[in-house]
Amino acid sequence: MKRFAELTEQEVLALAISNEEDDSRIYKGFADGLREQYPASAKVFTEMAEEEIGHRGMLFELYREKFGDYLPLIRRQDVKGFVSRKPLWLVRPLPLEEVRKYAAAMEYETARFYRKASEATTDASLRELLLKLADAEDRHEINAESLAHKHLTLDARASEAETERRMFVLQYVQPSLVGLMDGSVSTLAPLFAAAFATHNTFETFLVGLAASVGAGISMGFAEALSDDGSLTGRGSPWLRGIICGAMTALGGLGHTLPYLIPDFRLATIIACIVVAAELAAISWLRFRYMDTPFLQAAFQVMVGGALVFLAGIVIGGSG
Repeated sequence: MKRFAELTEQEVLALAISNEEDDSRIYKGFADGLREQYPASAKVFTEMAEEEIGHRGMLFELYREKFGDYLPLIRRQDVKGFVSRKPLWLVRPLPLEEVRKYAAAMEYETARFYRKASEATTDASLRELLLKLADAEDRHEINAESLAHKHLTLDARASEAETERRMFVLQYVQPSLVGLMDGSVSTLAPLFAAAFATHNTFETFLVGLAASVGAGISMGFAEALSDDGSLTGRGSPWLRGIICGAMTALGGLGHTLPYLIPDFRLATIIACIVVAAELAAISWLRFRYMDTPFLQAAFQVMVGGALVFLAGIVIGGSG
């Protein structure tokens, strides 16, 4: 790898041309990834890609005047310390806000590169072009905003905001809710069965810990293997699995931890309060994100939780 300071003017110009080509492809990748769910934003990135192609044409025209038709193959990865691009454009589905932040960072880095390159060149016409392109990259964010105003009408913005909300629910809220509900409810029976069978807080804690961790692992793998997200748009299966598994374990540990208190009566009272809080939180999440009326959600969750809770007490008490 070469350091930037070691590059010749020909290599600097070739690197700039390569950089513009790569950036135009990145913007096209963003447009392709956003087209189905965010068509208005896809148009924005399509026009930004075309602008990068225009920059590439300006650079190549100057290159041909000075160095001829042969263009050496020099890429970002060939230059030590040069800007690198995380392959976000390959992610599906693309997170809209991350894409916009990523594009802003690209523009800043490219403008900085052009200014550094202009300082290293002794050719007046090349320096003038590089500074012109640096100013263009500085304005790129403003240009992107003007493109956004052109394509992102109020209806388009509202549609994309609703799509983004649905994607957030599918990818994060739904697996969290499934995990929290399973962890909070399914561990009630073994935990309280052990509590009323042994009246030993530490043994009860161990049973609850085992049930919570076991349920978290089981639910995590079940969610991760349920589908790959390509058809449902639910995102990375392993991310969903981690979220679901972690929330399952958390739901069970919430009413398990009070049994670290040696006093059985006090530990059980606190555990019951925690259970009530967990079920109320699940009801609110269903109301907030799943469009379920709060009373209906609370009734469904509370009745199910109460039945499992009573089953644990009855089974534990019968021993």
